[in-house]
Amino acid sequence: MLRLGTRTSPLAMVQAHGVAARLREAANATVEVVGISTAGDRHRGHLGELGGKGAFLSEIDRALLAGRVDAAVHCLKDVPGDVPRPDELVFAAYVERDDTADVMLFPASSGIRSLADLAPGARVGTSAVRRRAQLRRIRPDLRIEYLRGNVDSRLERLDAGEELDAIVVARAGLTRLGIDRPGEALDILPAVGSGVLAVDCRHADTEVVDLLRPLDHLETRRCAGAERAMLHGLRGHCNSPIAGHARIGRDGRLSLRGMVFTEDGSHFVHAQESSPPEKGEELGASVAADLLRKGAGDMIAGIPH
Repeated sequence: MLRLGTRTSPLAMVQAHGVAARLREAANATVEVVGISTAGDRHRGHLGELGGKGAFLSEIDRALLAGRVDAAVHCLKDVPGDVPRPDELVFAAYVERDDTADVMLFPASSGIRSLADLAPGARVGTSAVRRRAQLRRIRPDLRIEYLRGNVDSRLERLDAGEELDAIVVARAGLTRLGIDRPGEALDILPAVGSGVLAVDCRHADTEVVDLLRPLDHLETRRCAGAERAMLHGLRGHCNSPIAGHARIGRDGRLSLRGMVFTEDGSHFVHAQESSPPEKGEELGASVAADLLRKGAGDMIAGIPH
Protein backbone atom coordinates (compact mmCIF):
# COMPACT_ATOMS: atom_id res chain seq x y z
CA MET A 1 0.00 0.00 0.00
CA LEU A 2 1.44 3.36 -1.06
CA ARG A 3 0.15 6.27 1.04
CA LEU A 4 0.07 9.35 -1.20
CA GLY A 5 -0.11 12.66 0.66
CA THR A 6 -1.66 15.86 -0.60
CA ARG A 7 -3.31 19.09 0.50
CA THR A 8 -7.03 18.88 1.29
CA SER A 9 -8.27 21.47 -1.22
CA PRO A 10 -10.64 20.12 -3.89
CA LEU A 11 -8.09 20.71 -6.65
CA ALA A 12 -5.27 19.05 -4.71
CA MET A 13 -7.41 15.99 -4.00
CA VAL A 14 -8.42 15.68 -7.67
CA GLN A 15 -4.77 15.95 -8.69
CA ALA A 16 -3.65 13.33 -6.18
CA HIS A 17 -6.37 10.91 -7.23
CA GLY A 18 -5.26 11.42 -10.84
CA VAL A 19 -1.68 10.53 -9.90
CA ALA A 20 -2.96 7.53 -7.93
CA ALA A 21 -4.87 6.30 -10.99
CA ARG A 22 -1.73 6.57 -13.11
CA LEU A 23 0.24 4.60 -10.53
CA ARG A 24 -2.37 1.86 -10.43
CA GLU A 25 -2.26 1.60 -14.21
CA ALA A 26 1.50 1.93 -14.74
CA ALA A 27 2.79 0.00 -11.74
CA ASN A 28 -0.21 -2.08 -10.63
CA ALA A 29 0.14 -0.33 -7.27
CA THR A 30 -2.32 -0.17 -4.40
CA VAL A 31 -2.61 3.51 -3.50
CA GLU A 32 -4.37 5.39 -0.70
CA VAL A 33 -4.71 9.17 -0.99
CA VAL A 34 -4.12 10.88 2.37
CA GLY A 35 -5.32 14.47 2.80
CA ILE A 36 -3.10 16.70 4.96
CA SER A 37 -4.33 20.06 6.21
CA THR A 38 -1.76 22.82 5.65
CA ALA A 39 -1.37 26.28 7.13
CA GLY A 40 -1.67 27.78 3.65
CA ASP A 41 -5.11 26.22 3.15
CA ARG A 42 -6.38 27.16 6.61
CA HIS A 43 -5.22 30.78 6.38
CA ARG A 44 -7.54 33.16 4.52
CA GLY A 45 -5.23 36.18 4.43
CA HIS A 46 -2.14 37.00 2.42
CA LEU A 47 0.32 34.10 2.11
CA GLY A 48 3.16 36.46 2.92
CA GLU A 49 1.85 36.55 6.50
CA LEU A 50 2.80 32.86 6.78
CA GLY A 51 6.14 33.15 5.03
CA GLY A 52 4.91 32.48 1.50
CA LYS A 53 4.14 29.38 -0.51
CA GLY A 54 6.10 27.19 1.90
CA ALA A 55 2.95 27.31 4.02
CA PHE A 56 1.54 24.67 1.66
CA LEU A 57 4.50 22.32 2.11
CA SER A 58 5.76 22.19 5.68
CA GLU A 59 3.10 19.86 7.11
CA ILE A 60 3.35 17.56 4.10
CA ASP A 61 7.15 17.44 4.38
CA ARG A 62 6.85 16.57 8.06
CA ALA A 63 4.40 13.77 7.27
CA LEU A 64 6.82 12.36 4.70
CA LEU A 65 9.83 12.62 6.97
CA ALA A 66 7.91 11.01 9.86
CA GLY A 67 6.76 8.12 7.67
CA ARG A 68 3.05 8.94 7.89
CA VAL A 69 2.89 9.01 4.07
CA ASP A 70 5.18 7.41 1.49
CA ALA A 71 5.00 10.05 -1.25
CA ALA A 72 3.34 13.42 -1.83
CA VAL A 73 1.92 15.36 -4.77
CA HIS A 74 2.70 19.05 -5.22
CA CYS A 75 1.90 21.73 -7.78
CA LEU A 76 5.48 22.59 -8.67
CA LYS A 77 4.67 26.30 -9.00
CA ASP A 78 3.81 26.30 -5.27
CA VAL A 79 7.25 24.97 -4.25
CA PRO A 80 9.39 27.96 -3.16
CA GLY A 81 12.66 28.58 -4.96
CA ASP A 82 14.38 30.44 -2.13
CA VAL A 83 13.99 27.74 0.54
CA PRO A 84 16.08 24.53 0.25
CA ARG A 85 14.13 21.28 0.11
CA PRO A 86 14.91 18.76 2.89
CA ASP A 87 17.96 16.68 1.93
CA GLU A 88 16.09 13.48 2.77
CA LEU A 89 13.43 14.11 0.10
CA VAL A 90 13.63 13.80 -3.68
CA PHE A 91 11.27 14.62 -6.53
CA ALA A 92 11.06 11.12 -7.99
CA ALA A 93 8.53 12.00 -10.70
CA TYR A 94 7.58 15.03 -12.73
CA VAL A 95 4.24 14.18 -14.32
CA GLU A 96 3.92 15.28 -17.96
CA ARG A 97 3.21 19.00 -18.06
CA ASP A 98 -0.33 20.27 -18.64
CA ASP A 99 -1.34 23.59 -20.24
CA THR A 100 0.60 26.51 -18.74
CA ALA A 101 -1.84 29.26 -19.76
CA ASP A 102 -3.30 31.85 -17.41
CA VAL A 103 -6.98 32.35 -18.27
CA MET A 104 -9.15 35.40 -17.60
CA LEU A 105 -12.75 34.53 -16.74
CA PHE A 106 -15.72 36.89 -16.64
CA PRO A 107 -19.14 36.85 -14.89
CA ALA A 108 -21.40 34.38 -16.68
CA SER A 109 -24.08 37.01 -17.25
CA SER A 110 -21.79 39.85 -18.34
CA GLY A 111 -21.35 39.01 -22.01
CA ILE A 112 -17.69 40.06 -21.73
CA ARG A 113 -15.26 37.66 -23.38
CA SER A 114 -11.88 39.41 -23.47
CA LEU A 115 -9.51 41.64 -21.52
CA ALA A 116 -9.94 44.32 -24.19
CA ASP A 117 -13.69 44.46 -23.43
CA LEU A 118 -13.19 45.36 -19.76
CA ALA A 119 -14.13 48.93 -18.87
CA PRO A 120 -11.45 51.32 -17.59
CA GLY A 121 -10.85 50.71 -13.88
CA ALA A 122 -12.36 47.21 -13.97
CA ARG A 123 -11.73 45.02 -10.91
CA VAL A 124 -9.68 41.88 -11.57
CA GLY A 125 -9.08 39.25 -8.90
CA THR A 126 -5.87 37.23 -8.54
CA SER A 127 -3.38 36.49 -5.79
CA ALA A 128 -0.30 35.97 -7.98
CA VAL A 129 2.13 38.89 -7.96
CA ARG A 130 3.45 37.71 -11.34
CA ARG A 131 -0.02 38.03 -12.88
CA ARG A 132 -0.67 41.37 -11.20
CA ALA A 133 2.55 42.89 -12.55
CA GLN A 134 1.96 41.68 -16.11
CA LEU A 135 -1.69 42.77 -16.10
CA ARG A 136 -0.68 46.23 -14.90
CA ARG A 137 1.88 46.40 -17.67
CA ILE A 138 -0.83 45.66 -20.26
CA ARG A 139 -3.67 47.62 -18.61
CA PRO A 140 -2.41 50.02 -15.93
CA ASP A 141 -5.97 51.27 -15.40
CA LEU A 142 -7.17 47.96 -13.92
CA ARG A 143 -7.83 47.60 -10.19
CA ILE A 144 -6.14 44.35 -9.19
CA GLU A 145 -7.82 42.81 -6.13
CA TYR A 146 -6.17 40.16 -3.94
CA LEU A 147 -8.13 36.93 -4.37
CA ARG A 148 -7.46 33.53 -2.80
CA GLY A 149 -9.54 30.42 -2.16
CA ASN A 150 -10.51 27.33 -4.10
CA VAL A 151 -11.63 27.66 -7.71
CA ASP A 152 -15.33 27.15 -6.97
CA SER A 153 -15.40 29.92 -4.36
CA ARG A 154 -13.57 32.28 -6.72
CA LEU A 155 -16.12 31.59 -9.45
CA GLU A 156 -18.99 32.18 -7.01
CA ARG A 157 -17.57 35.58 -6.06
CA LEU A 158 -17.07 36.42 -9.73
CA ASP A 159 -20.60 35.44 -10.79
CA ALA A 160 -22.12 37.38 -7.89
CA GLY A 161 -21.07 40.41 -9.93
CA GLU A 162 -20.67 42.68 -6.91
CA GLU A 163 -16.93 42.58 -6.19
CA LEU A 164 -15.14 41.59 -9.38
CA ASP A 165 -15.36 42.10 -13.13
CA ALA A 166 -12.91 39.30 -13.96
CA ILE A 167 -10.58 36.78 -12.34
CA VAL A 168 -7.42 35.06 -13.56
CA VAL A 169 -6.83 31.36 -12.92
CA ALA A 170 -4.61 28.59 -14.26
CA ARG A 171 -6.13 26.68 -17.15
CA ALA A 172 -4.54 23.46 -15.87
CA GLY A 173 -6.58 23.71 -12.67
CA LEU A 174 -9.83 24.24 -14.57
CA THR A 175 -9.10 21.25 -16.79
CA ARG A 176 -8.25 18.97 -13.87
CA LEU A 177 -11.49 19.96 -12.13
CA GLY A 178 -13.51 19.37 -15.29
CA ILE A 179 -14.64 23.02 -15.48
CA ASP A 180 -15.44 24.06 -19.05
CA ARG A 181 -16.02 27.79 -19.09
CA PRO A 182 -15.39 30.46 -21.75
CA GLY A 183 -12.41 32.66 -21.07
CA GLU A 184 -9.40 34.33 -22.64
CA ALA A 185 -5.91 32.85 -22.50
CA LEU A 186 -3.70 35.79 -21.60
CA ASP A 187 -0.50 36.64 -23.44
CA ILE A 188 1.65 36.65 -20.31
CA LEU A 189 4.62 34.53 -19.25
CA PRO A 190 3.62 31.72 -16.86
CA ALA A 191 4.90 30.88 -13.41
CA VAL A 192 7.98 28.72 -12.95
CA GLY A 193 6.72 25.13 -12.77
CA SER A 194 3.30 26.03 -14.13
CA GLY A 195 1.22 23.02 -15.17
CA VAL A 196 3.57 20.50 -13.54
CA LEU A 197 2.68 18.03 -10.80
CA ALA A 198 5.75 16.79 -8.92
CA VAL A 199 5.76 13.72 -6.68
CA ASP A 200 8.37 13.50 -3.95
CA CYS A 201 9.34 10.77 -1.51
CA ARG A 202 12.15 9.85 0.87
CA HIS A 203 15.44 9.53 -1.00
CA ALA A 204 16.37 6.37 0.90
CA ASP A 205 13.06 4.66 0.11
CA THR A 206 14.29 3.09 -3.12
CA GLU A 207 11.20 0.92 -3.57
CA VAL A 208 8.98 4.01 -3.71
CA VAL A 209 11.45 5.82 -5.96
CA ASP A 210 11.29 2.88 -8.38
CA LEU A 211 7.50 2.71 -8.12
CA LEU A 212 7.17 6.38 -9.10
CA ARG A 213 9.63 6.18 -12.00
CA PRO A 214 7.04 5.28 -14.70
CA LEU A 215 5.30 8.62 -14.02
CA ASP A 216 8.46 10.65 -14.61
CA HIS A 217 8.35 12.54 -17.93
CA LEU A 218 11.87 13.35 -19.10
CA GLU A 219 11.05 16.45 -21.14
CA THR A 220 9.01 17.88 -18.26
CA ARG A 221 11.82 17.10 -15.80
CA ARG A 222 14.36 18.89 -17.98
CA CYS A 223 12.15 21.94 -18.53
CA ALA A 224 11.19 22.14 -14.86
CA GLY A 225 14.82 21.75 -13.83
CA ALA A 226 15.85 24.71 -15.96
CA GLU A 227 13.03 26.89 -14.64
CA ARG A 228 13.72 25.93 -11.01
CA ALA A 229 17.45 26.61 -11.42
CA MET A 230 16.62 30.09 -12.71
CA LEU A 231 14.28 30.71 -9.76
CA HIS A 232 16.92 29.49 -7.30
CA GLY A 233 19.55 31.74 -8.88
CA LEU A 234 17.30 34.78 -8.54
CA ARG A 235 16.63 34.06 -4.84
CA GLY A 236 13.11 35.33 -5.30
CA HIS A 237 10.75 35.40 -2.34
CA CYS A 238 7.01 34.65 -2.29
CA ASN A 239 6.19 38.22 -3.32
CA SER A 240 8.55 38.38 -6.31
CA PRO A 241 7.01 38.93 -9.78
CA ILE A 242 9.15 36.28 -11.51
CA ALA A 243 8.01 34.42 -14.62
CA GLY A 244 9.75 31.69 -16.55
CA HIS A 245 9.06 29.04 -19.13
CA ALA A 246 11.24 26.39 -20.74
CA ARG A 247 10.49 24.23 -23.75
CA ILE A 248 12.28 21.84 -26.07
CA GLY A 249 11.99 23.05 -29.65
CA ARG A 250 11.90 21.21 -32.95
CA ASP A 251 15.68 21.55 -33.15
CA GLY A 252 15.96 19.48 -29.96
CA ARG A 253 17.42 22.32 -27.91
CA LEU A 254 16.07 23.43 -24.55
CA SER A 255 15.18 27.13 -24.50
CA LEU A 256 14.38 29.13 -21.37
CA ARG A 257 12.78 32.55 -21.18
CA GLY A 258 12.73 34.47 -17.91
CA MET A 259 11.30 37.81 -16.80
CA VAL A 260 11.32 39.82 -13.58
CA PHE A 261 8.99 42.79 -13.03
CA THR A 262 8.58 45.68 -10.67
CA GLU A 263 5.44 45.35 -8.55
CA ASP A 264 3.45 47.76 -10.71
CA GLY A 265 4.66 46.20 -13.96
CA SER A 266 6.09 49.49 -15.22
CA HIS A 267 9.61 48.07 -15.57
CA PHE A 268 10.90 44.59 -16.32
CA VAL A 269 14.01 42.70 -17.39
CA HIS A 270 14.04 39.80 -19.82
CA ALA A 271 16.51 37.07 -20.76
CA GLN A 272 16.37 34.08 -23.07
CA GLU A 273 18.96 31.40 -23.84
CA SER A 274 19.11 27.82 -25.08
CA SER A 275 21.23 24.75 -24.43
CA PRO A 276 21.33 20.99 -25.00
CA PRO A 277 18.37 19.49 -23.09
CA GLU A 278 20.56 17.67 -20.58
CA LYS A 279 22.12 20.99 -19.48
CA GLY A 280 18.94 22.49 -18.03
CA GLU A 281 20.29 23.43 -14.61
CA GLU A 282 23.28 25.22 -16.15
CA LEU A 283 20.88 27.00 -18.52
CA GLY A 284 18.69 28.15 -15.64
CA ALA A 285 21.69 29.47 -13.72
CA SER A 286 22.90 31.35 -16.80
CA VAL A 287 19.52 32.98 -17.44
CA ALA A 288 19.29 33.99 -13.77
CA ALA A 289 22.77 35.55 -13.94
CA ASP A 290 21.78 37.53 -17.05
CA LEU A 291 18.61 38.79 -15.35
CA LEU A 292 20.62 39.83 -12.29
CA ARG A 293 23.11 41.71 -14.47
CA LYS A 294 20.15 43.60 -15.94
CA GLY A 295 18.86 44.68 -12.52
CA ALA A 296 16.51 41.88 -11.41
CA GLY A 297 18.08 41.79 -7.96
CA ASP A 298 17.12 45.40 -7.24
CA MET A 299 13.57 44.76 -8.47
CA ILE A 300 13.19 41.75 -6.18
CA ALA A 301 14.77 43.54 -3.20
CA GLY A 302 12.49 46.54 -3.73
CA ILE A 303 9.32 44.56 -3.02
CA PRO A 304 8.46 43.99 0.67
CA HIS A 305 7.79 40.47 1.89
